[in-house]
Amino acid sequence: MLTEKFAAAVNMAAVAHARQVRKGSNTPYIAHPLGVASLVLEFGGDEEQAIAGLLHDVIEDGGPQFIEPIREQFGERVLSMVEACTDGIPDENGVKAPWRQRKEKYLDHLGATATDALLVSAADKLYNARAILDDLLDPAVGQTVFERFSASKEETLWYYRELGRIFSERHSPVARRLNATVLEIQRLAA
Repeated sequence: MLTEKFAAAVNMAAVAHARQVRKGSNTPYIAHPLGVASLVLEFGGDEEQAIAGLLHDVIEDGGPQFIEPIREQFGERVLSMVEACTDGIPDENGVKAPWRQRKEKYLDHLGATATDALLVSAADKLYNARAILDDLLDPAVGQTVFERFSASKEETLWYYRELGRIFSERHSPVARRLNATVLEIQRLAA
């Protein structure tokens, strides 16, 4: 069962992402963390993992000022999972490291990520891959979906293939669905 802590996490995520929308759409950004939390629960995650799913982008997008509130409200385990899902915190000027550097570091880090955080990360990547696939299938978007990203189409496909490989090696329950989604993205992107 989910408790009031889950509701508090929904609120924190909604506040942190209040003025954001998903890339290339008018969809409120909160749809993404809600979807990730849902996938975490569908794949057998517990409430704290679902809370981490809700908050997984809060530090990355909102900055380090969210670290202590997450720790205080949700505990060290949730904070640890959120930090494990963060691929780069912007500097004081709001600038992140270059895309490829952040992604390679994140992939390296996944090999040693705790299993509880791995589920949250895999759910996040599956949600994003499904969004890419949905846009590829939309005649109004199609191949232009890749123009939304900092990376090229080839780099984006490389990253998702590598994620699928690592999640498979780590026996993540999400790996099969992620790999199937990535294969379909590759087919449509060719």
